[in-house]
Amino acid sequence: MQTLIELYDPSPINNVLSSLMFQPKEMILLCPPESAEDREFRRSLRAFFQYMNCPVRVTFVSVSLLDARSTERVLGEILASHNDCAIDISGGTDASLFAAGACSGDTAVFTYSRKRNAFYEIKNASFARSLPCTVRLDVAGCLKMAGGTLLPGREDHTLLRDRLEEIDRLFRVYSLYRRIWNGQISFIQKISSAESGDLEADGPLRKKAGNKMVQADPDLFRELAEENLIQDLQILEDRISFRFPDETVRFWLRDIGAVLELQVFRACHLAGCFDDVVLSAVVNWQGGAIHHDSVTNEIDVMAVQGISPVFISCKTCEVHTEALNELAILRDRFGGKYARALLVTSGMATKTRANMRMRAVKLGIELVEWENAGLEQLINCLRRD
Repeated sequence: MQTLIELYDPSPINNVLSSLMFQPKEMILLCPPESAEDREFRRSLRAFFQYMNCPVRVTFVSVSLLDARSTERVLGEILASHNDCAIDISGGTDASLFAAGACSGDTAVFTYSRKRNAFYEIKNASFARSLPCTVRLDVAGCLKMAGGTLLPGREDHTLLRDRLEEIDRLFRVYSLYRRIWNGQISFIQKISSAESGDLEADGPLRKKAGNKMVQADPDLFRELAEENLIQDLQILEDRISFRFPDETVRFWLRDIGAVLELQVFRACHLAGCFDDVVLSAVVNWQGGAIHHDSVTNEIDVMAVQGISPVFISCKTCEVHTEALNELAILRDRFGGKYARALLVTSGMATKTRANMRMRAVKLGIELVEWENAGLEQLINCLRRD
């Protein structure tokens, strides 16, 4: 085919997948006037194809996809003025699909099935006959597809792949001391510095953290030392001192939520089914560089399998409704209908947990609680499609 006709869909992947797969010379996107006239939308879609090295020429045609007569007329004009056309009916409204069927004539028509991850011929489209989809996206591509940009996160996730065994040792200690972990991390924050090059920690055994005094747990620090997560540990009658092995471990032990995020990151890699995994994926909603009015969100862990992204939020405390709502919004905005959302929590259950579970079900969020946060259980959950 030389010309691919797409029917605009709110789910970003349906607007781009067939062009990535079949590489037509031109893609004509029939879209609502507000989208066709949106300069940022046009720019971001073209930028996405450039990022994916797909040299398709994108033409935006304004039409109300809720008006079957108008859509049929516009489709007829396109088919009359272009050769070797094909119509993708994977997206679009009921009215636009009706219009495509009414005026397609001998034109090739095909669709995509997410369930089978394959393209299927509707008529005159032998090139798409039970054809498996081979398109694979990375995290940056998924966000760019929906107009966002992946910004540098808190850590270089590519270097973390070489530290999976170290993450396992950290999580083992966390599992033993989960009930007091958050307070102990707050204590470490008080006796150490985040300044570059400063790896020393030293202070009294009792420190005020927030509104309460926190007592260092000697057994926890001995376990950290045994796992070589801290070095040169000294515990005196009223004082504690040690040294972080490097700035990465220092960050892990100064950030309350890092340990659970690292466990999920490790599980994603060991699952062996993802094309890309990013820890601390920071997305700029407007795309491009950060400006004073930019809207950004941080996704604790994001992974992509083929064209299907997984948005994962990690909480070491009880989960509130706001966290569930934010996760659902990110999934819907940057993933669409083929995306999954998981919330992993190691927080102690409270009386509100039942309400939180119901809210998660209502939003289509998969909830992973502590008893299922072990490595094998997480891997099995992540592999579910």
